[in-house]
Amino acid sequence: MQPTLRPAQHLPQVYLYRDPIDFRKAHRGLSAIIESELGHDPFGGCLYAFTNKRRNKIKCLFWEDK
Repeated sequence: MQPTLRPAQHLPQVYLYRDPIDFRKAHRGLSAIIESELGHDPFGGCLYAFTNKRRNKIKCLFWEDK
């Protein structure tokens, strides 16, 4: 089953990471960027969007605690 993006009805913040990322990074690599470079908690309920070098794709990270 492929994961899907279904953010909450209300998102406190949406962040766009401006530097291009390597799209081979999975959720752990993206979480590391959020923690180390942005100083944020990736499990805080915010939506993080990342782009590739050509800016023709996006990858989003959102933690939902069920």
